Amino acid sequence: MKPTIELPLIAQNPGLQAFSREIGDHHYRYLGMRAFIRDNWKSLQDFASAHHQFGFHRNGQENGWVYREWAPEAHQLWLTGDFNQWDKESHPMERKESGIWEINIPDAAGQTLAHRQKVKVIVRGANGTLDRIPAYITFQDQDEQTKDFSGVLWWPKESYRFQNVFDAPKDKPLFIYEAHVGMAQERGGVGSFSEFRENVLPKIKAAGYNCIQLMAIQEHPYYGSFGYHVSGFFSVSSRFGCPEALKELIDAAHGMGIAVIMDLVHSHAVKNIFEGLNEFDGSGHQYFRFGDAGNHPAWDSKIFDYGKPEVLRFLLSNVRFWLEEYRFDGFRFDGVTSMLYKDHGLGRSFDSLASYYNNVLDDDALLYLKLANELAHEFRPGSITIAEDVSGLPGLARPQNEGGLGFDFRLGMGIPDFWIKIIKEQPDEAWSMNDLWSMLTNRRYDERTIAYAESHDQALVGDQTLAFRLMGSEMYHSMSRQSHSMIVDRGIALHKMIRLVTASAAGDAYLNFMGNEFGHPEWIDFPREGNGWSFHYARRQWSLAQEDHLRYRFLLDFDQAMLELLQGKKVLEDKFLKEIHIHNEDKVLAFMRAGLLFVFNFHPVKSHSDYVLHMPEPGSFREILNSDDGRFGGFERHRAGLEHFTMTDNRLSLYLTNRTAMVLEPVYQSNKK
Repeated sequence: MKPTIELPLIAQNPGLQAFSREIGDHHYRYLGMRAFIRDNWKSLQDFASAHHQFGFHRNGQENGWVYREWAPEAHQLWLTGDFNQWDKESHPMERKESGIWEINIPDAAGQTLAHRQKVKVIVRGANGTLDRIPAYITFQDQDEQTKDFSGVLWWPKESYRFQNVFDAPKDKPLFIYEAHVGMAQERGGVGSFSEFRENVLPKIKAAGYNCIQLMAIQEHPYYGSFGYHVSGFFSVSSRFGCPEALKELIDAAHGMGIAVIMDLVHSHAVKNIFEGLNEFDGSGHQYFRFGDAGNHPAWDSKIFDYGKPEVLRFLLSNVRFWLEEYRFDGFRFDGVTSMLYKDHGLGRSFDSLASYYNNVLDDDALLYLKLANELAHEFRPGSITIAEDVSGLPGLARPQNEGGLGFDFRLGMGIPDFWIKIIKEQPDEAWSMNDLWSMLTNRRYDERTIAYAESHDQALVGDQTLAFRLMGSEMYHSMSRQSHSMIVDRGIALHKMIRLVTASAAGDAYLNFMGNEFGHPEWIDFPREGNGWSFHYARRQWSLAQEDHLRYRFLLDFDQAMLELLQGKKVLEDKFLKEIHIHNEDKVLAFMRAGLLFVFNFHPVKSHSDYVLHMPEPGSFREILNSDDGRFGGFERHRAGLEHFTMTDNRLSLYLTNRTAMVLEPVYQSNKK
């Protein structure tokens, strides 16, 4: 009989008591796997070292190379490539124990492996004899004519030497800049790691962000998948440059004091057979679940068999590889909701604690995520892990020893959906301040949340960025400072207010997708047949925010001022908010955080003179940020620098102009208890 463990997750959340047995079973399973790994592999880090065993490595004893592959149901494997003039039978591999295949290639004139040579492994199995990409290859090449991928042996004589020692600001508020290297350039085409390092990094630093979240790093055959249909889990996407270029980018970011985390896709994999892992050994269940259970019903992709030790080792080694080889500072785990639930959370309404339990959780995936978080934090102390989860599972961002999954942060995914919904469906005068406050503050305060008003999801074709949804086609001809447009005036005002109220109230960290800080127009659409394979919408028009005659600069300057205030006043380090005033008819919302007073008047036309807020104690306040300031494209209907004193009964009177946000800091506060 299992001993009883008092898990803090349950003790601090009484509602979970009804599900204590299920939560306890998950915890015991995690402890059991840790014990198994310790007994058989000495440590979790040793278990997660498959990339040092499989793939290509120098064989010091025989002065050559050794290549290993795991293919348990394959009948025969051969290695082929530039080194043997693509002879498909001259280099058969030998089957070892546990379905491992191996071949040694001595250094010999004419037939030896070398840096940048192309390679493939030929696998004969139940599905025939097929050319495959080695599963642990660290670089690939796509032929411009045939579009076929080949593995590339990446083994430079001198590997990149990192210049900067860096500790990620895990325990400080994160201000995350979500970015896609390929579309980060202004020209039509695919951007490179080097271009991003030279042209975009300085912009991110100047804007005030301290963390970059890089998308689409792992190799993927279809550019338009945004990097979410991965084929090469250990391969840097060759579209953006070589491994050394990525290392140089990360090193440069570290030199600027910026952490770099990676969008890690372990929730599924591309179905492609020739480029990916699907049917690698001839079966359909080597890396993926058997039969229909191995097919994702919504994403047209494959689902890993997280319960198989070899697959668990493959994925955990992948976590370690990116931390070890490239010095990433952590990961944003993609598609966590899909991993957590047996039905992938599709159509599920997470409206009660019961909806998370009662045998709906995927035990194997849950175990993997706990181990992945443990490994990341153990291998690189200070690393950051973020869960992309819309369900709100309790304990997602709590330590494993408390009964949680061990993530550092969870994404507040309901927030951008809320903004899009009210902008699309409600006129401004119908916006509910109560609903807004509830959405912004409805989170688990014992777990850290990343707030965001929009990410790449809201910018894709089929949706629109906040700026474009607010201003639409007016952005094409009314963004000049000399133009007059009520639509643009409204859009700019709300864009600033939405970002400030989200960043200041909705979480413990903040995220922005590149270009959205200055209201990038239009949508994101990668080259495809439907748009004539155009790159027109797969780029970022940085010059819009650099032109002084355009209003984009106002939004950029406000975003920078907002981040400077939130960081300088340590706003996000204060866990709790104090509600001061909510009035639906007046469209006024006021709250305090970190001693600052945040006041928002969302009313479309009505300014409030002598508007009274009842403060918790007497004192005086001075304005330190106002979205109506002229330097942010406002109308300057306020007097900066005024000191506002509380009156009788701690009443604070303010002039609140319509569609304006203001932040005030205390000049004097009573010590009265």
